Amino acid sequence: MSSLTNLVGAEVEIDVGAVAHGGSCVARHAGLVLFVRHALPGERVRARITEQSKRFARADAVEILTASPHRVAARCPAARPDGCGGCDWQHAEGRYQRELKATVVAEQLRRLAGVEREVVVESLPGESPVAGFGWRTRVRFAVDDMGRAGFRKARSHEVVPIDHCPIAHPLVEAAGVEAKEWNRAREVEVAASASSQLRLLLVTGRRDGVTRVHGGGVLTEEAAGRRWRVSAGAFWQVHPAAAQTLGAAVREGLAPRPGERAVDLYAGVGLLAGVLAQAVGATGEVVAVESSTVAAADARHNLADLPNVTVVCSGVAEALARGAAEMNGADGAGEVAADIVVLDPPRAGAGPKVVQRIVALRPRAIAYVACDPAALARDLATFGEAGYPLATLRAFDLFPQTHHVECVAILEREAG
Repeated sequence: MSSLTNLVGAEVEIDVGAVAHGGSCVARHAGLVLFVRHALPGERVRARITEQSKRFARADAVEILTASPHRVAARCPAARPDGCGGCDWQHAEGRYQRELKATVVAEQLRRLAGVEREVVVESLPGESPVAGFGWRTRVRFAVDDMGRAGFRKARSHEVVPIDHCPIAHPLVEAAGVEAKEWNRAREVEVAASASSQLRLLLVTGRRDGVTRVHGGGVLTEEAAGRRWRVSAGAFWQVHPAAAQTLGAAVREGLAPRPGERAVDLYAGVGLLAGVLAQAVGATGEVVAVESSTVAAADARHNLADLPNVTVVCSGVAEALARGAAEMNGADGAGEVAADIVVLDPPRAGAGPKVVQRIVALRPRAIAYVACDPAALARDLATFGEAGYPLATLRAFDLFPQTHHVECVAILEREAG
């Protein structure tokens, strides 16, 4: 059978190979590479092919013929083929999920950055090794044409209505979104603070185009020994222990020194800028750059008691291009001198232009916080070519049951 034969809808028996980035495993059939969801490495399954291109196909494991010893029953009935696309690994033990994610991170580093590194994905403090449920404090529900709340299928706009989300934090579930009808809504988002026990509910209108916010519009979070205002629409990590964990990892990795100048790029509401400001002390300086006007306003509020912090509301590439005139502390050459830099870019990564402009600051060390290992690896390759190789890397399971993993990479400038 040729690999060009249309196999969409066909069911095939296959042996499942290694894990792949994105929540699937690799298999082969009739000369075609298959990316199979709902399977685990080493299993034999019956898979239904759902998409096909000239180079590969996608499939769902609809029957497990020989199960992996690491397989468990998914807690959510929607975590199945043709179901919710959110939880990729509910059918795997918690420890094994972290092993799969570690394999993916190591493979992306090797393939895209030429870096050989043993990776361990750490569970978060307070997280039971076999738990991983009830952690998500920010959930965006999609609404179908009948007004029912749910989540979209993998690689689809089709909504799967649900009665309960096991990974949602109890405060989110207490909003009762799934039990209500949302006939005029396109999406319903719930954001909760585990530290303050507050909750926001945001309803995005389908017909009137109006976003309505219930709950005051502002949450209060606690992390790194401080309280943080987080307005509706501003970014905050979804796992209750994530902000504290990442702040500690960045501070430990960079080892800021009193009097140093630090730059925090993609600063959000100022979490990492606040961590660095406390470390560099009154004689040091921190410049925080954030493009969202809402988040930048929160950052100014949150860091108002730290006179050594300047918050710049700007795109990162634009702020770096403008240099000293915008970002505090010119060296006369139109660039900003920095001892340390931290960046926490969106999923697509920073990109070569931003990387080169960071390198031009000549920091002694860089902390790169990444939610996508492929984007991280591509940027690490660019940093490495510019004289900033990877020194250390830590990976954290901020998103149990899904394929997502957070990394903190520390890069240090090569001598000379």
